[in-house]
Amino acid sequence: MLNKTIEDGLKPYSIGEKLRGLRLKKKLGLVQLGNHTGLSPALLSKLERGKLYPTLPTLLRIAMVFNVGLDYFFTDERKKHVMGVVRRAERLRFPEKPSIPDPAYFFESLDFTANDRRLNAYLAEFQAIAEDKLRPHQHLGGEFLYVFEGTLEVRIGTEIVHLDQGDSLYFDSNLPHCYRRSSNARTSALVITVPVAA
Repeated sequence: MLNKTIEDGLKPYSIGEKLRGLRLKKKLGLVQLGNHTGLSPALLSKLERGKLYPTLPTLLRIAMVFNVGLDYFFTDERKKHVMGVVRRAERLRFPEKPSIPDPAYFFESLDFTANDRRLNAYLAEFQAIAEDKLRPHQHLGGEFLYVFEGTLEVRIGTEIVHLDQGDSLYFDSNLPHCYRRSSNARTSALVITVPVAA
């Protein structure tokens, strides 16, 4: 009865399928993987087919070969949020950085309920601040802006770009960049950041 309970508890994690997926991705045969792990090809085959569940030390040896953590095998794929809905009332508003005077913008995350995101989306409201208070920042990947309303000044490296309502901009966010509202009108934009692909 205990074995059945353990088997039922482990089944959602699809450990064997994940192991097989890692092996095929690396283009390794069972014999080759056995040479790397010190485990027999027959044992590895049983693990992949779900005929046997590995002990933690065995799983750790396999994980080290593929350079993944043990948590890789214990993620229930059914509980991954591949879709996330964010209601307007759920969004929280934050300044560009905590506890700084005169932030250049406030932002709200538009996708925080989704796990394993390939991008990050924000609604940003920009402020009119003095030039000497601009704080350039940079991050790996790319960035896209679409201006909903108002006029926005974006500084990317040594270049200054002015955007009006309906304008959009994509740029390499590895470059130092900053923003500020360039009129008295309320200015907001959709901002999407995309990290570098692994």
